[in-house]
Amino acid sequence: MEGQQTTKAGLFRRFIPYLTRYKKILFLDLFCAGLTTATDLVLPLILRTLTNAGLGIDGATLTTRIVFQLAGIYLVLRIIQLFAQYYMANMGHVMGARIETDMRRDVFSHLTELSVSYFNETKVGQIMARITSDLNDVTEFAHHVPEEFFIGGVKAIISFIILLHLNVPLTLILFAMIPLMIYFSSRYNRKMRDAFKEQRHHIGELNADIEDTLLGVRVVKSFAAEDHEREQFEEGNLTFFRIKEKSYRYMAAFHTVTGLFDGLMYLIVILGGGIFLLRGWIQPGDLVAYILYVTTMLATVRRIVTFMEQFQRGMTGIDRFFEIMDTDIEIFDEPDALAPDIQGAIALENVGFTYPNETAKVLDNVNINIPIGANVALVGPSGGGKTTLSNLIPRFYDVTEGRITIDGIDIRDIRIKTLRENIGMVQQDVYLFSGTILENIRYGQPDATREQVEEAARLAGAYGFITAFPNGFDTYVGERGIKLSGGQKQRISIARVFLKNPPILLLDEATSALDNQSERYIQRSLEELSEGRTTLTIAHRLTTIQNADTILVLTEEGLVEQGTHEELLAKHGVYYDLYTDSLAS
Repeated sequence: MEGQQTTKAGLFRRFIPYLTRYKKILFLDLFCAGLTTATDLVLPLILRTLTNAGLGIDGATLTTRIVFQLAGIYLVLRIIQLFAQYYMANMGHVMGARIETDMRRDVFSHLTELSVSYFNETKVGQIMARITSDLNDVTEFAHHVPEEFFIGGVKAIISFIILLHLNVPLTLILFAMIPLMIYFSSRYNRKMRDAFKEQRHHIGELNADIEDTLLGVRVVKSFAAEDHEREQFEEGNLTFFRIKEKSYRYMAAFHTVTGLFDGLMYLIVILGGGIFLLRGWIQPGDLVAYILYVTTMLATVRRIVTFMEQFQRGMTGIDRFFEIMDTDIEIFDEPDALAPDIQGAIALENVGFTYPNETAKVLDNVNINIPIGANVALVGPSGGGKTTLSNLIPRFYDVTEGRITIDGIDIRDIRIKTLRENIGMVQQDVYLFSGTILENIRYGQPDATREQVEEAARLAGAYGFITAFPNGFDTYVGERGIKLSGGQKQRISIARVFLKNPPILLLDEATSALDNQSERYIQRSLEELSEGRTTLTIAHRLTTIQNADTILVLTEEGLVEQGTHEELLAKHGVYYDLYTDSLAS
């Protein structure tokens, strides 16, 4: 979305609502963080008192009672610190994990709302990197950022006040170095953030390439292309190494700059403190306390500096999270969208369509009327827009011209969930989820009983081969159904639609992966399923659609012919040529 803030402050402001959901835990976490600072801040005062009393300065005398009192104070503070640290390490991390869970839920929900075109243009590996490793960095960020800055702020302010009380000139000289340290370290800090963002982007690319190769491993092996894949991987791997090398260079420079100023501050304390001690401008106990407070302050600075790497990773994760969240949802419900009882009359009125980021029209001025319960077939040469047309009806894309109606209602005025619940699709590219056969068929109706699933499998002609497996319906299908043949996967996908039992069927090459015998069997089942339902069948095998009520012939020039099988053959037109060519092949 345009106008969203992408600065560090802007990103953090957008992240705050996730943090404030757990404000009670956050408040207690920061309270405990404050308690942990007490020991570090009180210890120098205890040592100052012991030193001055031991040297008899200002008339003070060191006694056993004073020693035990000071030791008792420190012991109590230390016990409190241990309990506080336990809470921070436990509930603080739990809070971070809850925020990560919330963000992952939100980004996954948003991803499911995005249009198909987004996934056509975005690699899955990139998306996976953003919702796993990126958000894992956000967990640590959510927990440690408030803690570290709160502890650092408290220690810096209190240390500064006490140091001023102990010695004003030395403290002013010391703190004059801090703006210089912030200026120089922030320059490398920005470069480090950019490098981490580039690193995150490339690990997504690398993941996508690995996924592509592993999922296509059979193709790789069939072409003996292992060397080619290794070379491509090595190129991407080396690019990732060079990006990490650059990020580490900036990180090293960042640490070196802060370390330089760290050393300069100690040098000032040694020189200035020594001179002041010689001239009697500072007491020995005060100098001991002063050095300890400087050590505490510099340790805090070093801790924050060390944390900055984690901070930058977290900010990069938040940035990449909001990049997805800012992606516009192109297909959405209108506020007054309807949820009608769909009967199944489909009409395309002057429909035109162009894919996003392209100029050539795929469909132009297409007009089709499909009555309730009609069985209509759509045929034509490849590239004519048949599959595109079938993707427009369930609103995987929206038409760019004209409109599509169901029962006289523009589909853009129907709730997407209602629309798609009433459409059953069997596509040419069958996708099975990693799981069992039962789970994959039940996807068509999640609350279906096992008996209903088995009946759907019978209607789809899948029951026989499923029960032949040792585990039957509980057989694991593997990644994308890799353990099954193409025909078996197709029949399982058809069983899903039988189980869903919708009023509208979209069959895109539904029997393309089947042998002739299975095709004939499934064809009879599909004809039975189509009875009384509006069915749009896309087919290359013209023998499967001869009994359709109407056959539509779609080419790059649009809808050129329509009629029954016999009527179209009699015309000796495009359909006649397609049919005779199919018989010859």
